[in-house]
Amino acid sequence: MKNLKKLKGDASFRQFYRKKNKNLSSIIVFAKKEKLKNLIIYDAINKILRKNKILAPNLYKENYKKNYIEIEDFGNETIFEILKRNKNDKFHYFKRIIKILNQIQLIKDTKIKNFKKRNYKIPKYNTNILVKEANLFCDWYIKKKLSKKKREIFTKKFKKIVKKLAFNLQLKNNVFVHRDFHVSNLMLVGDKIGLIDSQDALIGNKAYDLASLIDDVRLKTSNSFKKKIFNFYLSKQSNLNTYKFKNDFEILSILRNLKIIGIFMRLAHRDNKKNYLKLIPYAWKLIDLRIHENELFLDLKNLLSKNLKRKL
Repeated sequence: MKNLKKLKGDASFRQFYRKKNKNLSSIIVFAKKEKLKNLIIYDAINKILRKNKILAPNLYKENYKKNYIEIEDFGNETIFEILKRNKNDKFHYFKRIIKILNQIQLIKDTKIKNFKKRNYKIPKYNTNILVKEANLFCDWYIKKKLSKKKREIFTKKFKKIVKKLAFNLQLKNNVFVHRDFHVSNLMLVGDKIGLIDSQDALIGNKAYDLASLIDDVRLKTSNSFKKKIFNFYLSKQSNLNTYKFKNDFEILSILRNLKIIGIFMRLAHRDNKKNYLKLIPYAWKLIDLRIHENELFLDLKNLLSKNLKRKL
């Protein structure tokens, strides 16, 4: 079709096209693989967000049989791109983002009718999912770094450590978690900030989305800036046990970035998307930043240092 323009893709199996029709513009999301998640669940989560006054793409049309949905066009201005151009405005935008995060964490809706008129219930972010995700580090990164025998020993120890860390989380799984809450998924739409890429949302730990925002592998920020955002978030909370929250923030940040290293290796070797490899050194830096914060991480630190020759 003449009025369709292919857009740059992301790490998922989806393809995006901008559809122009006179003065109107929309986005076609095409997904043959994982289409339940990428089409039906994506729209269901967006409905929950919009119901709670959070800007998310509206559905215009669905053609599930032909593997696509047509949604509202939020343009091209991600907060990531804006911050790359205007470094001085960083704190201004992060304050606005924290306000959105607070709104998200107040969401009580966990069930909605999807466009197939069936109920969709947001699942819980349980320990099994958390451990399975962290194990992507072994499945893809360690697989390329260690011999088969060393890999088996490493994986066994790693899984034991990750389970222990997961069981040391203090807060309940009782808030809406976007799970990819960072500046590349936040867009400036007019004078508002909209949220995209929400199909992986679960009901989980209050510290998770803040960890993905502050310890974002795509956006390099100073340690003092990270602390500033963390403290700003805390200043907007009431009845939050800051010790428990900090404990969970550090655990989830480390587990998330280990998962991300695994995912980036998978994207490179399975899907031939090699541009993500350049982000791995900063993911290690973020792990290094948090791994010294708590004696809980001592076993993990020793395991990584010994096997990967990393001075953590």
